[in-house]
Amino acid sequence: MIDKGKLEQDIIHRLKTVFDPEIPVDIYELGLIYEIKIDDEGNTYIKMTLTSPACPVAGSLPGEVKSKVKTVKDIKEVYVDLVWEPTWNMDMMSEEAKLELGFL
Repeated sequence: MIDKGKLEQDIIHRLKTVFDPEIPVDIYELGLIYEIKIDDEGNTYIKMTLTSPACPVAGSLPGEVKSKVKTVKDIKEVYVDLVWEPTWNMDMMSEEAKLELGFL
């Protein structure tokens, strides 16, 4: 049986290597990842958003997320759902991201 807690931590670690090209902070700390679900077979569902619908990487960032998460050991399929609700705002950023960007 897979350890979903460890897998989720491995996925988060991998997501922290994906950056929004306009902001020098990874997408996880930016608060762009809304949900990570892992089933008993290792199939993974990620609900994410972007800073805006006009984001220049709207076409490529979900694919980058999918390919990075697929490299995690024991992950089978990866489904990335790009959503616009709730709308992302700066309050969704971690304290670390706010500090990095000078908001604290």
